Formats: sequence, structure tokens, C-alpha cells
Amino acid sequence: MLHDGKSRALRIPLTHNAPGFPEGVRGPDLIARMTRHAVQYGAVIQETEVAAIEAVAGGFSLDLKDGSTRGSCAVVLATGVDLNQVDLPEAVHEAAIRAGVLRYCPVCDGYEHIGKRIGVIGCDTNGAAEALFLRGYSQNLTLMPLNRPELSSAEARAVADAGIRLESGALLALQPGADDITVLLDIGASLTFDVIYPALGCRPRSILAEQLGLDLTEAGCVTSGSVFESRVEGVFAAGDLVEGLDQISVAMGHGAVAATRAHNWLREQEQATLQSRT
Repeated sequence: MLHDGKSRALRIPLTHNAPGFPEGVRGPDLIARMTRHAVQYGAVIQETEVAAIEAVAGGFSLDLKDGSTRGSCAVVLATGVDLNQVDLPEAVHEAAIRAGVLRYCPVCDGYEHIGKRIGVIGCDTNGAAEALFLRGYSQNLTLMPLNRPELSSAEARAVADAGIRLESGALLALQPGADDITVLLDIGASLTFDVIYPALGCRPRSILAEQLGLDLTEAGCVTSGSVFESRVEGVFAAGDLVEGLDQISVAMGHGAVAATRAHNWLREQEQATLQSRT
């Protein structure tokens, strides 16, 4: 397994959304346990970055960022996504995530904020959808634009009907604290919340998929069928790179399917090679 150490899971301060951990688990602890598990049963893990990949005779050639090259008979792509983040210095941003006052996944973390003061940044379709989802966890919810509101009349009506407060001022600054986070708007408002959810979307890390010629959605994800097979023989996909629900449990299921498909595909190639020699 080749990875660059940039998994989103490594940034999780605590989640109750991973099956088997009813008391919750930190992202780094979960990844460490999974790493030990994989290594114990024979996996070889190398922290590196794959800069390029191409199909060659007999398999695939992977160019690593350190200048070395690896060969592979089959490939499972699980390169994930990058978040579109709010504008904060990196150290401040990561400290806010660890403190739990800045979160990016309502599906993962909404449970953590039942009855809390919740702010959502992003007055567009994504912002409205996340605010309406989080409304099920708290009555104290405010939707704020990053720059300006871009809600349709139907979205604005749905937000208002749900009792969600809608602010119109553009975001000037965020001031994270140990237990809360303050939002400064250009209309002179200063609002304090227990947590902020930026609804700014994400960017699939699909460069390697593009290089291989895999089918991508309009959003840049690999199509869901690529878990089972892709248009490139011997290439499979798993995790957040695949269109669908970005969840640890979903990625694990993808991994089980993709790995089994890759295993069976390799056996088919071996059998075909043996038959061609007889």
C-alpha cells in the first residue's frame, strides 16, 4: 500500500460514527489500529506519493515523487478528496478541528452537536442542504454566506420554514476559541457558535484516475461502478474518490469489494496465462 499520509481520517478529533467504537475513537487511533491489523497479516505499507501512473504491458507502472518506480499487476485507487477549507492559518485551522469547534462532515459529526449553537457557512445549495440536515440535531442553527447568498426562492423558503436563521453579510473572519468560534460578518455582526460547518464542498483527488482514463462524474469523482470494475482492466476504486456517501464504513465496504474483485481478476489472468502455455 502506497499512501501520502494525508488521509482525512487522520484529522478526526473524535467520532462516534465508526462501527465497533461505542465510546468514540480518534481518527489517528483508528488508522493506527487498522495499520497494525493490515501489517500483521502481511501488508507492506510505504508512505510516499504516487506522481503518475500508466498502463503498460503486463500491468501498471507507478512513478513515485521520490523518483523511484513501482510495478503492479492490478491497482485499487483510494486517493480520497481534499476539502475546500475556510481561510485560516494552518496551525489555527487544525487546532480548531482538534477543539471540535470546526467540523466539515454533518453526517459524521452532527450527533456530537445535539442542542448546540451551530453555524453553517455557504449560502448556496450545499449550504442549504447541510443546514437542513443539521436542523435535526439542534433548533439553534444559522446559515451564513461565504460571500453572498445564492439560494433559490425554494431553498430560502425551506430554510425559513425549518426555523433556520439566515444571515446576509459576507464572511470577514473566523476567530476559533477553545470551546466556541466567533464569526465576523461585513454587516458589523459578531456571532458566536459552539461549532461551525463550512459547506464549501471538496475536490476529488482524481489525477491518477484521469491519467488512467477512468470514467469521472461531473464533480470529478470516479463512477460508483468502478468499485466492481472500471473501463481499465485491473483498476478498481474505493473510498471517498468514488461517487456516493463519504463515510469510513462505506470506504471499508468499497475496500472489501474492490480487493476481492482485484484478487479474482488476477486469478483469471493467471489462469489465462497457463492455458495459453498449454
